[in-house]
Amino acid sequence: MSKNVSIDWSNLSFSYTKTDLRYVSIWKDGNWDEGKLIEDNMITISEASTAIHYGQQCFEGLKAYRTPNGDVQLFRPDENAKRMIQSCNRVMMPEVPVDKFIDACMQVVKANLHWVPPYGTGATLYLRPYVIGIGHNLGVKSAPEFMFGVFAVPVGPYFKGGMAPVNFTIADMDRAAPHGTGAAKVGGNYAGSMLPNYEAKKRGFADCIYLDPITHTKIEEVGAANFFGITSDGKFITPDSPSILPSITKYSLMHLAKEYLNLTVEERDCYIDNLDEFTEAGACGTAAVITPIGGIEHKGKLHVFHSETEVGPVTKKLYDTLVGIQFGEIEAPKGWIYKVE
Repeated sequence: MSKNVSIDWSNLSFSYTKTDLRYVSIWKDGNWDEGKLIEDNMITISEASTAIHYGQQCFEGLKAYRTPNGDVQLFRPDENAKRMIQSCNRVMMPEVPVDKFIDACMQVVKANLHWVPPYGTGATLYLRPYVIGIGHNLGVKSAPEFMFGVFAVPVGPYFKGGMAPVNFTIADMDRAAPHGTGAAKVGGNYAGSMLPNYEAKKRGFADCIYLDPITHTKIEEVGAANFFGITSDGKFITPDSPSILPSITKYSLMHLAKEYLNLTVEERDCYIDNLDEFTEAGACGTAAVITPIGGIEHKGKLHVFHSETEVGPVTKKLYDTLVGIQFGEIEAPKGWIYKVE
């Protein structure tokens, strides 16, 4: 490591810390520039930028992990790159090529290696790539310029004191419109979720569950995460819908459930009135990997799955397997790990 930082790694929260360097590249006149690492963590853009007025932006989230032998590795950054391309296409922004995306992430991790938490602390270096529309613009149209950036922040484990089930309630509002931007990782989806999240927490729940925007009968997402359920006959079930963000964690868990745990895997409708089919349930995403769902409140009643206090055995096994791969304790499927050299 190039230098030391004074951090209590075991007590990190999921919050912002300014690290040394971040990456920025500008798109103008049809091309991205080479990009560079900079020290300044403040962005200056036109007051008329489309990112401010029309929400023309998208982002990603991934992590760098310290392994038992001290190496640093990224988990499936190519999949984040591909998803960002899909998000850019949806809101009329230029694609960031996969190679450029991965190179930018690698540069940021290498430049901030001393910020990657030590193995065994449960902490990681969280990367936030983003694309925003910049330049002078007034009408509702695509921006004349764009900025692609990546910054890194050390974050603690999502579960303080261990992974434990939490309860959710059903949202009265929709997360995404039918045929809308639900499958793109754009800021508007998250802005719209803040009020229902606040209302759910005010009532003592961890977050809310969104149903499909057309019929309000099928589970779509759990807060900002994807849903999965485990059936008594050994099936891993997750919703299938064009308005769900395609979670890289979810698709990784689907592979592990089939190939490592020998479960049957199905992407299909998950009806809110048919929760009895699941003996375990969880939400999955980059931040927490898996959030075990203790119970779901629906129509005034709390449906409890495995337990409100204990994590189900299949959920625990999936979590341990995926985290083991991410931290280099378990051999990963081919192509999943990118070592930071």
